[in-house]
Amino acid sequence: MSDTVTITQVKSGIGSTGKIRATLVGLGLTKMHKTITRKDTPEIRGMIRKVQHLIKVEE
Repeated sequence: MSDTVTITQVKSGIGSTGKIRATLVGLGLTKMHKTITRKDTPEIRGMIRKVQHLIKVEE
C-alpha cells in the first residue's frame, strides 16, 4: 500500500443521510469533482467505505 490515497467526488451527496454528508465534509469533499489527497489510515479507509458509492478512489 502507498502512504497516500487520492479521492474524487463523482456523485452528489444531495438526498443522502446526514451521516453520509457529514462523512464527505469530514474527508474534505465539499463540491462535485473535487479531488483530495489524504494519508492512508484505517480511519480514512472507514470513511471511504461509508461513501464509496459517491466517490472514486485512486491508490
